[in-house]
Amino acid sequence: MQDSDGQKDAAVVLVSGGLDSMVVAGLAVEAGRALVALTIDYNQRHRIELEAAARIARHLGAVRHIVLPLDLTRFGGSSLTDTAISVPKDGVQPGIPSTYVPARNTIFLSLALGLAEASGAREIHIGVNALDYSGYPDCRPDFVEAFQNLANIATRAGVEGDRFTVHTPLLHMTKADIAAEAARLGIDAGMSWSCYDPQPGDLHCGQCDSCRLRAKGFAEAGLPDPTRYKVPPA
Repeated sequence: MQDSDGQKDAAVVLVSGGLDSMVVAGLAVEAGRALVALTIDYNQRHRIELEAAARIARHLGAVRHIVLPLDLTRFGGSSLTDTAISVPKDGVQPGIPSTYVPARNTIFLSLALGLAEASGAREIHIGVNALDYSGYPDCRPDFVEAFQNLANIATRAGVEGDRFTVHTPLLHMTKADIAAEAARLGIDAGMSWSCYDPQPGDLHCGQCDSCRLRAKGFAEAGLPDPTRYKVPPA
């Protein structure tokens, strides 16, 4: 693999600014990949995560960090893109919550695929997780496998035999495993941002699903939680 700037072993990593994407990016760098970080600015409610993504990309020595604007508030349909819809704060419940953004990972992976093909990278890394998550359908192994198959029949590189792989190293990890992996990599988890409903003073709300799962991960891993919460998660 070689990107357009001559970097060998480049990998496009979707870096949202969250704990999961931070660990995925760290693992890619540990594996010797030249980090091409892609962050999607979709006008999300928690836009503060864009600052976290920039911190992470700088810390990990990304050879490129692209912040791509894509205003998904024009679509709506999610409490992360429509401020008229409240972020749920009653704990992780069965079913798909309102924080699900319609087809988000499909859209983001498609953009990452376009960047990978254009830059010569043949690896795409994403921090989807099928265990400690909120029930999103685009975090499942079947989805990842289907997208990888699509990538290799929908691109010139793929049909010419220069195949893409979608790497999901966190797919079967618990949030505790992910917190422990950040510690093993020596990456300050405090650089990342998880909360869906940021509070004044750059505080995590402590009550949304993402805050609860984050806190649970650090607690179960036996690690100090560097996160500043407005309300300590239950």
